[in-house]
Amino acid sequence: MRRLINPRPQEITECLTRPELQSNNLKDLVTKMRKDILFRGDIALIDYTARYDRVNIRNLVMEKDEIEAFAATVSPELKEAIQSAAKNISRFHESQRIEVKKIETAPGVVCWQEQKAIEKVGLYIPGGTAPLFSTVLMLGLPAQIAGCKEIVLCTPPNQEGKIAPAIAYAAQVAGITKIVTVGGVQAIIAMAYGTESIPSVDKIFGPGNQYVTAAKQLVGMDKCAIDMPAGPSEVMVMADKSAYPAFVAADLLSQAEHGSDSQVILVTDHEPLLDAVEEEVNKQLEALGRKALANDALTNSVMIYVDGQDKMVDIANQYAAEHLIIATENPSDIATQIRHAGSVFMGHYTPESAGDYASGTNHTLPTNGWARSYSGVNLDAFTKKITYQEISAVGLQSIGNTIEVMAAAESLDAHKNAVTVRLKQLSSNEI
Repeated sequence: MRRLINPRPQEITECLTRPELQSNNLKDLVTKMRKDILFRGDIALIDYTARYDRVNIRNLVMEKDEIEAFAATVSPELKEAIQSAAKNISRFHESQRIEVKKIETAPGVVCWQEQKAIEKVGLYIPGGTAPLFSTVLMLGLPAQIAGCKEIVLCTPPNQEGKIAPAIAYAAQVAGITKIVTVGGVQAIIAMAYGTESIPSVDKIFGPGNQYVTAAKQLVGMDKCAIDMPAGPSEVMVMADKSAYPAFVAADLLSQAEHGSDSQVILVTDHEPLLDAVEEEVNKQLEALGRKALANDALTNSVMIYVDGQDKMVDIANQYAAEHLIIATENPSDIATQIRHAGSVFMGHYTPESAGDYASGTNHTLPTNGWARSYSGVNLDAFTKKITYQEISAVGLQSIGNTIEVMAAAESLDAHKNAVTVRLKQLSSNEI
């Protein structure tokens, strides 16, 4: 990991730059694939699966008995863990329901807002070397709680044309019955526009690489909503002299192992911690099954020493991390100063992996600085809000003149007249 000691502002900006996939034709490739899938449908999906996943499949949608067979092979220990995590995730997202409140904004004028579920949603679950069955829970459970009527889950097949059994079991726990063995760009496009086998949806959720992110952004501008423009995973750890070097190193590596394009950053006001953490990183790295990926990610990463917690906070807000760990003596005091982060983990015994799996919060979070303007996935993400108003005769008389004056000032005569005709009837006692 690169090391910076009291860096200048320009150096901080440079070192906080996210790694990017070097692909000048990324947008062109996604656009070309969209055109092909719109024209050839399922056949195109099968061809792309053979090309990118190196597996030949014929049935894109899994049968119910096939899902049940895969799910049945999950070990009792993992089943119990998934069920336990699901309870916490459900409990946290159930608490986000909004009570309908009717407000009388003026005498006789009543307004309110109601949550309505998005009818059809698509969930993208990365597969490959690390099938993210936990993401099935993070997306499927809120979708069910919100009341989404149709949930489509897309995940890439392995070399045998199958999906991870844990994904099948997590889907059962989350009440998802439609699983499609398609991944990557082609899955996003298929869910957005629909094919012979895959229905189009109203909103797409789920993490992915930069190709998946580009596809989501493309369909988000044209066909359906997306959760957020999320990309490679990242973590920033803020640590002081009270931090445990082994804990900090473990947290950094937990994100580095996601992929070579991930980024991890340590910010501290205790300079001796840099050597201690680096030693622990090198030691723990040797024991990782995904050592090569983690090691690549560390080349994108940096350790920063600054003089004082105020500067640490400034760097954290500048970076707007997907995951922010506050490993300090006073995490609560620092947390109140954080303006930009996807999810915050406070204290020495709150690893980021708790949020990834079982604490209850959602792990689908904004990356690449999008935490400045996006929230992580929550119950709201699976709903839309409809406003209502009901105005009595007394109510229209109380705000009618205001409407007429404002409409006239904007030269919208018909808007004004919609009020005027009613007020005339009221004044003549016709209603």
